[in-house]
Order: sequence, then C-alpha cells, then structure tokens
Amino acid sequence: MSWMPKKTVVVPFDFSDRSLPTVDTALELAEEASGVHVIHVLPTLEPTEPGVIWSSIDNSGRIHHAEEAIKKQLTDAKYQGVNIDVEIGDPGHEVADYAKKVSAELIVLPSHGRTGIKRLLIGSVAERIVRLAHCPVLVLRD
Repeated sequence: MSWMPKKTVVVPFDFSDRSLPTVDTALELAEEASGVHVIHVLPTLEPTEPGVIWSSIDNSGRIHHAEEAIKKQLTDAKYQGVNIDVEIGDPGHEVADYAKKVSAELIVLPSHGRTGIKRLLIGSVAERIVRLAHCPVLVLRD
C-alpha cells in the first residue's frame, strides 16, 4: 500500500471515543476533506419492535437523526467537505459495500480491542471489514 495521499477514504463512525481521532487520521491520509466518507451503520429493526408495530419509528427518520448526530460531532472547520452517509444493515457488509461503491482506496477504522469471550459473542466488525473489503484497511489501535 502506498502512503501517498488517497483520493477516497472511508471511515466507519460508531460514536465511540475513538471515532473523531479516526476521522482526523483519515483527513491526514486523504488528498482533501471531500475525499473522506464517514459512514454510520444502523441495525435493522425487527418487525416485532414496538416502534415498528406502532409506526412511530421509520428508517428515514432514523437515518436523519443519525446524520444530524454525526454533523454535531463534526463541527470543527477541518471537517468541512467531509461526506456523511448512514446505511442500515450489518456494519461489516455495509462498510465494505459502501467502500466499493465510492471506489475507496483505503478504509480507516478504530479497533475496540475486544478479546476472549466478548469478541466471540459480539464478533469483530473490524475483522469482517478487513475480510470483505476490496481495498486496504488501516485498523487503529490504542
């Protein structure tokens, strides 16, 4: 992988403490801020969830709220021009598919470093993205 500036860098955003520093790293690696694509993946709602049953929650509203929450975190001037997208589904698959759709040259993501039984039960989103991605993936650890 060349460390030359990338035209398109995808950054999964999960609202953890590691999310903003990861976006900052992506900005350093991208040619310009408009080449950074921040993506958040919402879980699919089950048909048995109360909000779905009572029609008080819909996907377009969820997507809008998530986009607004990301924009509130990316208010600094250095984030001007960064692309924000929200998808619904499995994070590993959605991030990999989105990266392919935008012809990303790199995916930058934080690792939460779960090990043992937590990793076995929860699964590793970072591992799935690495396995499914069409491009190099930079996993940032503490």
